[in-house]
Amino acid sequence: MIAIIDYKAGNLTSVRLALEAINVTAEITDQPDRILAAKRVIFPGVGAAAAAMESLRRLGLCEVVRHVAARGTPFLGICLGSQIIFEHSEEDGGTPCLGLIPGTVKLFRPTNRFDKVPQIGWNAVRQCAPHPIFEGIEDNSEFYFVHSYYPVPAETSHMLGETEYAGIRFASVVGRGNLVATQFHPEKSGRVGLRLLRNFVNWQGDGRSPPTC
Repeated sequence: MIAIIDYKAGNLTSVRLALEAINVTAEITDQPDRILAAKRVIFPGVGAAAAAMESLRRLGLCEVVRHVAARGTPFLGICLGSQIIFEHSEEDGGTPCLGLIPGTVKLFRPTNRFDKVPQIGWNAVRQCAPHPIFEGIEDNSEFYFVHSYYPVPAETSHMLGETEYAGIRFASVVGRGNLVATQFHPEKSGRVGLRLLRNFVNWQGDGRSPPTC
């Protein structure tokens, strides 16, 4: 069973429908026992870091997510779900996050007035290293982004893919062991996004090469 974490925000249904499009069943749940029983876990995201962390605390899910990460269950974070796995976010005046991957999350501060924040639309992802999540996906394929903040891993070894926007090259795909996360929305990225979701469903949570970014 694949569990989609219901933290009372985010695009939960669109992720479930994208999985159904590739004939994969998933359950949207906020129940710790169901999340812990899952073979794979997805944390989708639309919203703000502080509200998401408060919801996770209220639902008793912070330690559940940490336990899922620690025991090796394949885990996919999407958009906000790729941000709160870091230690800290600049959002909402500064928000302590889950700390699953060392690093922080920063706000785009463009100097060019034509670079709008949030970034909304399609942008290319350059693959920094071979990884099962990229199987069958061409380098520099475009995915759909909606975000004002971007991850900054403390270690380059956790950077799997990068994208350029507003004069910044940022980590658009990050990973550590059984964790992988995308700043873009695969469920909104057409055929290439569905391929990435299929790759996650087939991934056993290991087996990536050192990055080259």
